[in-house]
Amino acid sequence: MAFPLPEPMRRALKLASAAAAEGEVPVGAVIVRGGTVVAEAANAPRRLADPTAHAELLAIREAAAAIGADRLEDCELWVTLEPCAMCAGAIAHARIRRLYFGAPDPKGGAVEHGPRFFGQPTCHHRPDIYAGVGAGQAAELLRTFFRHRRP
Repeated sequence: MAFPLPEPMRRALKLASAAAAEGEVPVGAVIVRGGTVVAEAANAPRRLADPTAHAELLAIREAAAAIGADRLEDCELWVTLEPCAMCAGAIAHARIRRLYFGAPDPKGGAVEHGPRFFGQPTCHHRPDIYAGVGAGQAAELLRTFFRHRRP
């Protein structure tokens, strides 16, 4: 029996779709606190001419500003793709409580792949991690995007 995706992941997938329409790699992120969305963002490195403008970082910055604190200890991050090392570092520094992500990223991911950032002894904060939420939809967005970009 299939269950409907939680609303934050549905929102993240819509953001990822919008990013793809603008020529960005389709990744969306939503931060929830106490059941309320406090921030959301889509990938924007090309649009902003900023290699750090990943959806996760933009959402973390927006959430910190909205909450007025650098620590997001009571927040959840929902993102359509396994975070890279840069984003995993930001998640740890922000002290995000829970991380939900969709598609795995064997090439660039840093949670279940690559450096497995949160398992390193030098990582001082490890969120609860829930992988594979909306993985099929997120992976299809990525496949479609790259199929059209790479002949």
